[in-house]
Amino acid sequence: MTIRRSGPDHALYAHSPLPQRAPLRWPNGARIAFVVFLYLEYWELDPPNGVVYDRRHDGPLGGLFPNYKVHSQYEYGNRVGVFRILDLLDRHALPVTVAANAGACEKYPFLVRQFVERDYEFAAHGEFATRMLSSQMSEAEERTAISSSLDAIERSTGTRPRGWIGQDYGESSITPRLLAEAGLRYVADWGNDDQPYLLHTQPPLLSVPNQAEWDDVQMIWHRKLHPAIWRDAVLEAFAQLHRDGTASGTVFGLHIHPWLTGAPHRVATLEVVVEKIAAACDVWRTTARGITDHIAPRQ
Repeated sequence: MTIRRSGPDHALYAHSPLPQRAPLRWPNGARIAFVVFLYLEYWELDPPNGVVYDRRHDGPLGGLFPNYKVHSQYEYGNRVGVFRILDLLDRHALPVTVAANAGACEKYPFLVRQFVERDYEFAAHGEFATRMLSSQMSEAEERTAISSSLDAIERSTGTRPRGWIGQDYGESSITPRLLAEAGLRYVADWGNDDQPYLLHTQPPLLSVPNQAEWDDVQMIWHRKLHPAIWRDAVLEAFAQLHRDGTASGTVFGLHIHPWLTGAPHRVATLEVVVEKIAAACDVWRTTARGITDHIAPRQ
């Protein structure tokens, strides 16, 4: 008879019930760490055969070629929508973690300069928005995709990224190991906690919470919910985590995809979200790397 051990069906992390943890403390007594995740992505008009991506992004026309309608909709964010977002973030002087595709860094040097001038952190976000990491890739192919993303960001910004945010949360069973071996310090793909924790990789990789539950694309685009519902869900999640943070610090990430929430009929809703969170007290405004440096400082 096989005896089933307690905990998950893998060795990536241990089960850690919240009541058994020591309280987590943020700088200056903050209750909650607030991270803005801004997505810089490039969508290929004609992705290679065999790549894996979220087919819901094909839109109502499906995978027809050429699908200029959908392609141009995503392109809108990098031409127009992102500048509404930057104005909003500038008004509140918010630090930002940019989830950047390799292709986007090469295609949009003007945007990269805008982010670098604002001292935004860059995290690797794969090669293209149309190519997710998955178990359909060989280990060599996945290693190449990871290194290609890291190299492209370093060429564009002069700084090698220290974190990974998977395209559409895509991973294979070996992704955490490969990320750690590539020298990355954190991954922001997992939605199983409100606090960061170390994965059992060599060297240890920090999991920074990144919840898909209130991701703007997941809610507004894929689930087709009204932006007001997204707004309320985001603010309710922040309020609950802010309350929870009185006992032990929590993490709240705000997802911003410029092609979606940077559109003229949605940006006012985003403004309400940002303004309410920015006005809250006991909030540590930081980046994913800032959280990593606090929890797992360099030895």
